[in-house]
Amino acid sequence: MELSKIIESRYSCRDYTSEAVSDEQLAYIKECVRLAPSAVNKQPWRFRIVKSEEGKRKLRECYNREWFAMAPMYIIASVLHDQEWVRKDGKSHGDIDIAIAVEHLCLAATELGLGTCWVCNFRSAHCKELFLMPEEEEPAVIIPLGHPACAISPKKRKDMDEVFIEE
Repeated sequence: MELSKIIESRYSCRDYTSEAVSDEQLAYIKECVRLAPSAVNKQPWRFRIVKSEEGKRKLRECYNREWFAMAPMYIIASVLHDQEWVRKDGKSHGDIDIAIAVEHLCLAATELGLGTCWVCNFRSAHCKELFLMPEEEEPAVIIPLGHPACAISPKKRKDMDEVFIEE
């Protein structure tokens, strides 16, 4: 599939079938995430793949939504603050780096016909505690991953002149 078509068809999926993501699909997604760029190539991230019933139960404690519980698996994307690059003025780039890698994950999943959704409004501290994450690790995003159970609805986007300024 052409990249522009993948981007156009990527959406926040909130309705999943119970069908499992195959090992081959997951391997492809993992490779796409692994290749994501980061500031000074620090790769300050950790991706926890959550498939077990116990792990899924823990995540549902952190984000209790009916649609979220339908996903067959999840990926927790965390920033490793002790590894992130920090600009001379003190600006940390871990959040930017994790965002790039997560979007690689979402686009790879879309290419395979899978659905994803960025979940950022979750109980991050509780997630860190439940998954026994070390001090330097901050869970930033949970990505449900699975086969969509619904059709893509049209997306509203700003017009080009609202987004770009030429000087």
